[in-house]
Amino acid sequence: MREQRSAIVVNFLVRGILGIALIFFINEFLASRDIDLNVGLNPITFVASGTLGTPGVALLYGITFYQGM
Repeated sequence: MREQRSAIVVNFLVRGILGIALIFFINEFLASRDIDLNVGLNPITFVASGTLGTPGVALLYGITFYQGM
């Protein structure tokens, strides 16, 4: 049981770190194209990307796009 719990925590941390890195690079790419669509780097985005993975990052950009309409 302990090994399973540690595997879940490690999986969450890896997805969270990769999600934050993905958000950073997408923000930089959009800024280079003069597109004003930025997702902030904060604990809430870390938890969203850690929990949901890549679809969580897409969800964050979808919410940001919808707010900008």
